[in-house]
Amino acid sequence: MFKRRRPAVQVKTAEQVELMRAAGLLVGRTLELLRASVKPGISTLDLDRIAEQHIRDNGGIPSFLGYHGFTGTICASVNEEIVHGIPRADKVLRDGDVISIDCGAIVEGWHGDAAVTVPVGEITPELTRLLEVTETSLWHGLAAGVAGARLTDMSHAIESYIRSQGRYGIVEGYGGHGIGTEMHMDPLIPNHGEPGHGPVLEPGMCFAVEPMVNLGTADTLELEDGWTVVTTDGRRSAHFEHTFAVTEDGPRVLTALDEGREWFAKLGLHTSS
Repeated sequence: MFKRRRPAVQVKTAEQVELMRAAGLLVGRTLELLRASVKPGISTLDLDRIAEQHIRDNGGIPSFLGYHGFTGTICASVNEEIVHGIPRADKVLRDGDVISIDCGAIVEGWHGDAAVTVPVGEITPELTRLLEVTETSLWHGLAAGVAGARLTDMSHAIESYIRSQGRYGIVEGYGGHGIGTEMHMDPLIPNHGEPGHGPVLEPGMCFAVEPMVNLGTADTLELEDGWTVVTTDGRRSAHFEHTFAVTEDGPRVLTALDEGREWFAKLGLHTSS
C-alpha cells in the first residue's frame, strides 16, 4: 500500500507575489466600489455588471465568470444565502438585508480573491454584531499565517475567536484555499479545528482565508441551482475573505488596500512584522 502524499503547496517568487498583489489590489478596489454601490433597490445583477466593467476597465479578467459554468463576475449571497449566490435581475436588495459579495480577478495569469458582507440600509444590532465577529475572526486567522506556523493554526485562530464571542454557527465543508496561478488550489483551509496540523507555512505561499458564520446553526443546504448555499434554519449568515502571502516579515494581505496594517494594529494581533 502506498502512503498518500499531502498535496503540494505552490510557492511563489517575490516577483510572482507582486503580480498577485496587482490582482489583489484590483479585487480590493472593486469591492470598495461595490460596497459604495449597495443600497435598497439595486439588484445583484446590477452589482455584477458594475464589477465586471471595473475589472475589465482596469486590465483584469473576472475569475468567477464561466468558472465551471458560473454565470456571474461576483457571488452575491443575500441574508440566509451563505456563499455562491448567482447574480440575478430579480434579486433586489431591501433595507435591512445583508449581502456577501465575493469577487475574484486575474492579472497576468495570477489570481486575487476576497469577499465582504455589506449591510443594506439600517440593519439590526444582532446582524451588525454578526458582521463584526465574522470580519474580526478573519483577521485573527490572517495574523496566524506566519512563516513556521502550521496550516490549521489559522483555522484554530478563527474558531477560537468566534467561540469566544457567543453562540454562532461556524460553517463546515466550505473554507479557504491555496491560490496563485489558479483560483482554487490545495490545500483547503477549514474555519475550525485543532492547531498544529497541515503543511508548515513558508514565505511565498499564498492563501485565501474566508470564515462563514451563521446566526443559527452551522447546517447548510445547496439549492437546486447547483451553486447557492443557504442556512437550513433560514437565519442569516456573514462571509469575509482576503488573499494573503506568507513573508519573512509576517502576513501580507494582498487584497487589502493597506496590506492589512490598520487591522493588525487596531487589534494588536501579533505578527512577525
